[in-house]
Amino acid sequence: MTEPLTENSADVIVVGAGPAGSTTAYYLAKAGLDVLLLEKTAFPREKVCGDGLTPRATKQLVSMGIDISEEAGWLRNKGLRIIGGGVRLQLDWPELASYPDYGLVRKRDDFDEQLARQAQKAGARLYERCNVGAPIRDERTGRITGVEAKIGEEKTPVTFHAPLVVAADGNSTRLSLAMGLHRRDDRPMGVAVRTYFTSPRHDDDYLESWLELWDRRGAEDRLLPGYGWIFGMGDGTSNVGLGILNSSSAFKELDWREVLKAWCASMPEDWGYTPENMTMPIRGAALPMAFNRQPHYTKGLLLVGDAGGMVNPFNGEGIAYAMESGQIAADVIVQAHARATPAQRELALNNYPKVLKETYGGYYTMGRAFVKLIGNPKVMKVATQRGLTHPLLMKFTLKMLANLTDPQGGDAMDRIINGLSKVAPKA
Repeated sequence: MTEPLTENSADVIVVGAGPAGSTTAYYLAKAGLDVLLLEKTAFPREKVCGDGLTPRATKQLVSMGIDISEEAGWLRNKGLRIIGGGVRLQLDWPELASYPDYGLVRKRDDFDEQLARQAQKAGARLYERCNVGAPIRDERTGRITGVEAKIGEEKTPVTFHAPLVVAADGNSTRLSLAMGLHRRDDRPMGVAVRTYFTSPRHDDDYLESWLELWDRRGAEDRLLPGYGWIFGMGDGTSNVGLGILNSSSAFKELDWREVLKAWCASMPEDWGYTPENMTMPIRGAALPMAFNRQPHYTKGLLLVGDAGGMVNPFNGEGIAYAMESGQIAADVIVQAHARATPAQRELALNNYPKVLKETYGGYYTMGRAFVKLIGNPKVMKVATQRGLTHPLLMKFTLKMLANLTDPQGGDAMDRIINGLSKVAPKA
């Protein structure tokens, strides 16, 4: 790690400037490491997302020193409104020592840019329109020592070198695949499809989740394995979308864009979720869940965010875990960088997957069981009809689904959730 640094070499290369990559680069640069942050597109750029941030993600933004005031364009939300089984339940985010009691809404096209610029301010060197191709590997050890890339509109070939590379290149993570890390088929996968509508509901201060997703286009109504959402953006529009799990036969056989259109058509007319009010095309993206690509560290490559399958299987949330895993990875790299010998550095780096499993492993295992359960329409029907009528049970469910508990000194609900996460296998 002591090779002389040039314009195209660094202590660490981070591939992808989404929430995971920018957070990793921010903390590395803040600790004094030389970081190259390589982003294939130019900011601002669109990403498929619900745009709703829970208190977990909000905490990460605060830690990074991002201005999250309303004046800076952030819309705060108080909690989650759950609709299903004929019940409408409004739950405030829990009062906790560890997390704020509010979430945020922000469009992804400029949310990501804010994080990338914050990493730049901390000292990271950001290259936009830098499309990373093959990894450069040491022939003797197979270890990654850099990446090949094409830069700018002219697609000028360039090579970048670093002793450590972070794959933050999303679900498709070409870098991980080129290093032989493939997706695990035994882990749940989701798909999100969403669009935007001009709507009077744009300033809603609760995130809205519809637990019953009905496909009413056939002879018989069919309950689908997933959930719908409506998030007011505060700018005259609503983000309306669906999250669907691959745990049922319906996953492959349905055109989810058409399901979204049909679902929107069933909404009250005065909400304005009609084709003429649509401001963006319907777009979809994969949700890689529950550590669906492992190991998270091998041969000089660390996986963060969607590249490592960090999406929460309980609720489809990815941004908080992208940012948290970025901070964890940066901390491990900083410690490894200070070690004197390659063997000691490797010992520190191999701790990264262990810390991730200790932090999320048990919780994600419970999430995988949850996904299997709700993939069964009968279970889903009973859960919405019975569960939603018990506010105390739903408060517990909100804490469980959003992974919002105090690790120390919490209430009885926190202790139960934390206890279950501890004893569940950390796979």
